[in-house]
Amino acid sequence: MAENKKKMEFNIIKSDPTEGHGGFGAGAFSLDNVSPVIIDVNEKEASIEVGAMHARSPQERGIKFLKTKEEVPNGKPYWLIWVTVERGEKGTYYAGVTACEFTVDRSIRRGYKSLPEHVNRMDKSIKGQVIVDHMDDSSKEVLTKFLQDYDAGMWERSSEQLKTDLQV
Repeated sequence: MAENKKKMEFNIIKSDPTEGHGGFGAGAFSLDNVSPVIIDVNEKEASIEVGAMHARSPQERGIKFLKTKEEVPNGKPYWLIWVTVERGEKGTYYAGVTACEFTVDRSIRRGYKSLPEHVNRMDKSIKGQVIVDHMDDSSKEVLTKFLQDYDAGMWERSSEQLKTDLQV
């Protein structure tokens, strides 16, 4: 990692601005505790990419996304992982972790992703679900190492389901 690259961090739960008043925005999802992690499958690298919240990660910028994988046969594979962090009795932990695939072919400025899947998986992560069983083994290893290296304590406090589902 380059020395001058700024360190990205997971968003940790902030106070709820709608707490107590029940007015506009009450009951709305808070994205304060969700962070997108992108795994470059070929390079076996993971990084937090806040721009992915709005489909503006470096990997996605300048790419027109098509609806089928077949339209982008030479697409470079990536995983977008929605990581939700919660605070429990013993401290913060990875509560929801869901994976969505996408591909990018820079040479033709086209890519593949299912926007409904990306939105639904973000929602499921916010709700504390773990959906990673469809990932390739190598990417599971990259994600496991990334989460452990980022904060070993958060990893230890996370659910056994997450640890089991990421086991290769």
